[in-house]
Amino acid sequence: MTLHIEHYFFLPYKKLTYVAFLALSLFFAGCSSNHKPAPVVDVQGSIPLSKRLKSSLKGREYIVKKGETLYSIAWRANVDINRLATFNNLASPYRIFPGQKLFLVKNSAQASNHIARVEKQKNKKPIRVKKPVASNKKQAYGKNVREQKVNNKTSANGTTFSQKIRTWLWPAKGKVIEGFSTAKQGNKGINIAGTRGDSVKSTANGVVVYAGDALRGYGRLIIVKHNDDYLSAYAHNESILVKEQQLIKAGQVIAKMGDTDAERVMLHFEVRFRGKSVNPMKYLSK
Repeated sequence: MTLHIEHYFFLPYKKLTYVAFLALSLFFAGCSSNHKPAPVVDVQGSIPLSKRLKSSLKGREYIVKKGETLYSIAWRANVDINRLATFNNLASPYRIFPGQKLFLVKNSAQASNHIARVEKQKNKKPIRVKKPVASNKKQAYGKNVREQKVNNKTSANGTTFSQKIRTWLWPAKGKVIEGFSTAKQGNKGINIAGTRGDSVKSTANGVVVYAGDALRGYGRLIIVKHNDDYLSAYAHNESILVKEQQLIKAGQVIAKMGDTDAERVMLHFEVRFRGKSVNPMKYLSK
């Protein structure tokens, strides 16, 4: 800023001095001010992208931290839980511990061993086995043996997870303030506005596979497994009303709406199909 003294030649001396002092003060204030860029946030200002990026997992390996489950890690890595379990030779209920190293992609050493086993099996001479006569022998209570084997696909706590989801209920009442986006850093679910303490409900029957706040950018989060293909997530809750491994029903209140790790009170709701984000609006009842 340049002060042109000649413009004030006819001003009284005291007034001229005051104007000069004011101009110089503004000049130095403008030079010394520190303009910090505003944090980059999504369309509705809900989750800072810096937090969202920290929440996602990249790379080939990951060390488990306290409070995490295999489901929460699969969620952050955008990997199907079944694939992640296979990569690490884990069986249901997928128990892990802090400090444990997990492979987020298929381990090359495991792949080589698998190929070697396959080749070894090919070189073996086939053994002829007489086919047993099909039996319709019934067990107690009149159940057929074959039928029983088909129906044995259950979870660790005895709940079947192969059935289809007939109806998806809305997880909260309120206006959708941001929709689903396929952009790289876009919204991977929908945001539903509400007031603090509003009920958050499970969209369908299932089991709670994660309940906590270890995923940065999601606040207090609940992840529910509905069947072998679908998971749903409920983020930014004020309080969580369910526990991990708890069976829940469609429409059951599982949390209270809040603004943990968010700029406003709302519910961030996501649906994953085999580990990949899908648009919840395609499933929710009209």
